[in-house]
Amino acid sequence: MLRRLPLAVLMAVAAVSATAGPASAGDDPVIGGDCQGTSKFVTVCRQEPGTSSGSPQQGGNSSTGSGKKGKPAPQTCTVQKLDPQPPASDPVWDGHKPGNGAIYVRVCLSDTLAAATGAQIVPQVFWAAGAPAVNVDPEQLAREAVDKMLLTGPDIASPRADGRYVVGMPMWMWVDQSPTTFGPNTASATLAGVTVTATAKVSSISWAMGDGNDPVVCNGPGTKYQSSMGKAKSPDCGYVYQDASTQANGGKFHGTATATWTVNWQVTAGPAENGQFNEVRQSNFAVNVREVQVLN
Repeated sequence: MLRRLPLAVLMAVAAVSATAGPASAGDDPVIGGDCQGTSKFVTVCRQEPGTSSGSPQQGGNSSTGSGKKGKPAPQTCTVQKLDPQPPASDPVWDGHKPGNGAIYVRVCLSDTLAAATGAQIVPQVFWAAGAPAVNVDPEQLAREAVDKMLLTGPDIASPRADGRYVVGMPMWMWVDQSPTTFGPNTASATLAGVTVTATAKVSSISWAMGDGNDPVVCNGPGTKYQSSMGKAKSPDCGYVYQDASTQANGGKFHGTATATWTVNWQVTAGPAENGQFNEVRQSNFAVNVREVQVLN
């Protein structure tokens, strides 16, 4: 049952929130969460029932990963058992008695942001037989696991920053591979007894070559060039510049290599569920392209 808190309780809640330190195992109730800005209130990363939007969880690397279409962002809320508990005569007990469960208060980040604009914060006060349950979103846990991987853009080996390339000659493009730049990379995240394990690997790299032409999409790391290959084209990831870069900014074409990471996840502890989504990371490069000067 939701009620407005008395003014004295509201002031106490505000005071605790302002002076609280980092969350610890001794906080009550301990219902999980791993969000930036945690306090004495136990932080819960989830979408509150009945809401269509909220403040997304903070932290981790930025990405443009795609999840379920239309899925609302999780809202960050804090829950605390009131101490001291209201007297038995308080209607907030809603027919229950002290000792038979407890009264909790929940405040959400969206409420705090609203208060900054002058709106009144109305925490939710409710009775619960035990620590309130957490609605665990396994895909959100999978994204938290990806944050732990510290994925980056491609580690570009070619084109080289100090290289000089020639108009009309095949260029071989490839990247060095590591768990953070190409994968595979595996990590897990746990909340409220549910564990999700995610594995990420680059499925393609889109090379925008900086000369205005369409990007080249390579479905792998590319093949390293060997001098014995002569003027042959790369078998899987190459490009041929048709113009010199002399008129470009700094005398070089400035391009980007955009890696699409495919993330497969599954619940390894909890209700059976699995899924897939993509994450995108990008690296920049510059190419010095010249025309061959022929002397008679």
